[in-house]
Amino acid sequence: MLAPYAVEVAQSRGRRFPEPPHPYRDDFQRDRDRIIHARAFRRLENKTQVFTKRYSDHFRTRLTHTIEVSQISRTIAQQLNLNTELVEALALAHDMGHPPFGHSGEQALDACMKRHGERFDHNLHSLRIVESFEQRYASFPGLNLTFEVREGIVKHSHDYIAAEFPELSEYLLDQRPPLEAQLIDHTDEIAYNTADLDDGFEAELLTLEQIRSEVGVFARGLDEAERRYPTASPKLKFNEALKRMINRLVGDLITNTAARVREAGIQTIEDVRSHPVRLAGFSPEVDEERREAKHFLYRCLYYSEQLKGQKADGERIVTDLFEHFIARPQALPPSYQSKIEGGETKARTICDYLAGMTDNFILDQHKKLMRKA
Repeated sequence: MLAPYAVEVAQSRGRRFPEPPHPYRDDFQRDRDRIIHARAFRRLENKTQVFTKRYSDHFRTRLTHTIEVSQISRTIAQQLNLNTELVEALALAHDMGHPPFGHSGEQALDACMKRHGERFDHNLHSLRIVESFEQRYASFPGLNLTFEVREGIVKHSHDYIAAEFPELSEYLLDQRPPLEAQLIDHTDEIAYNTADLDDGFEAELLTLEQIRSEVGVFARGLDEAERRYPTASPKLKFNEALKRMINRLVGDLITNTAARVREAGIQTIEDVRSHPVRLAGFSPEVDEERREAKHFLYRCLYYSEQLKGQKADGERIVTDLFEHFIARPQALPPSYQSKIEGGETKARTICDYLAGMTDNFILDQHKKLMRKA
């Protein structure tokens, strides 16, 4: 039984291009499956999360991170009696617009676009992917996803101002997204905060005592693990602490979101949409623990001396290729040249091309094209 404020698939606003119903899958299930079968989804396997493949094959990629977000999201949605099929579709799609080299690539692309009076936003790029870039069906461009999935792609982590983004006017920018979409930003952070501690420890860039001293929620889990498993290896104690950290964050998100919904008197999806603030979220105590972990990761891992070279390389490669194609648009593949001829700006076309590349492909292109230049 879905909660009365959950999104009912029967009440979906539908697809841009109407399609007959499927005999044994509902529309949100079909959307989930279309995302999984998309080329952009497969490319996530070779896109950086934090560590490039050159560092180790064991660490998360965008794809494995996405799968972890999906698992956490479904668990929480089930406990809140939300539409798990919609939640899963949104979780699987939430990072499809990310470029190669993780946040370094995203920052470099955005900086390049700013010089041409435009911006790069990975959420809006995800929307472009599902609306037009994917070409799998003869009847329509893109994946022809339902309104609710497209809206969630746009709004799951950010409230856009209608006056600044008139092209997004159909997505009810003056209203909150459904709870199914609101969850994704939080489950994304649960997944990467805990996974990045794991990968950072495995890479020996973070020590057990360093994490214990600066991340309180992890320290409490580690203390309990050491009491319960005193002879276990440091890695197994780490795993036990991380498991407790995940349970703490997930459990609080469930109970606090449910409490907010009750206190606000939410009865319908319209109540969720019209509420002045988003309802999904952590309690103040756990939100502070989340912020503490996030700040630790930025200070001690993402901007660490050990990863500084990797970050700089990614930014340089993206910037080099962007400027190369700006000066030589004739070097773009014919399909992208035709977009410029059709009225798309040169900068946006080049941005779209680079954002779709995997780490491996952009490295190959940089090596080939910079040698010729």
